[in-house]
This record gives sequence, structure tokens and C-alpha cells, in this order.
Amino acid sequence: MKKKGPVSLAHRIRVDAHAAWLSARDPRTPWYARAFGLLVTAYALSPIDLIPDFIPVLGLLDDAIFIPAGIWLFVKMLPPGLFEEHRATAAAAAERPGSAWGAVIVLLIWLLAALLVARLFGLWFD
Repeated sequence: MKKKGPVSLAHRIRVDAHAAWLSARDPRTPWYARAFGLLVTAYALSPIDLIPDFIPVLGLLDDAIFIPAGIWLFVKMLPPGLFEEHRATAAAAAERPGSAWGAVIVLLIWLLAALLVARLFGLWFD
């Protein structure tokens, strides 16, 4: 049996963001909590941050503060036990291995898009 070490902050944020997404889509979640949960999840998954990541220290610190604070507030809006239920589901999903076929499909789509763009620019420069 493999011994597990301490969980990183990035892994915990990823699992909690997934659990927030699942909780926000649950019909037992009140509408105001649902809206806030979707907002927090969108911020966690968005490549656009309030403070850009290339700014030393502050860029990564905003992800380590805003997302956990938003999830904490979201959990306070939920009925008791609901977030823990979805956190267990999200943690189980994080333990599953990634799909090699999914990676191949994504790479093929990017390759086809690159070939299409090259073809379009090639036609323009003829």
C-alpha cells in the first residue's frame, strides 16, 4: 500500500473547486449560494486573475487567498454536510488516472487547428 504524504495547497484548491462546482449544481443548494459557488468556481478555473501571476509573490498569493476564502464563504451558505459529500466525490475523481485517449484527442484537435491556421495564412501569402 502506498503511503500518502501531506496534500499540497494546489491539490486541495483543485479538489475544493471541483467540490464547489458539484455543490453549486446540486438542487439542494439555495439559489444565492449556487450563484456565488459558480462565481468562485469560474474564478478558480479562469486563466484571468485579479493580480496577474507574473507579479512576484502577489500573483500567486491571490490564488492562495481569494479562492480558499471564496470556498469558505460558499460552504457557510450551504446546508450542513452538503459540501463534505461533494468533496468526497471530488477527491475520488482526483485520484483517478487521466485518460491517455483524452490527451490524444486534445492533441489532435490542436494539430488540426494549427494546420487550418497555417493553411489559411498560406493562402493569404500566395
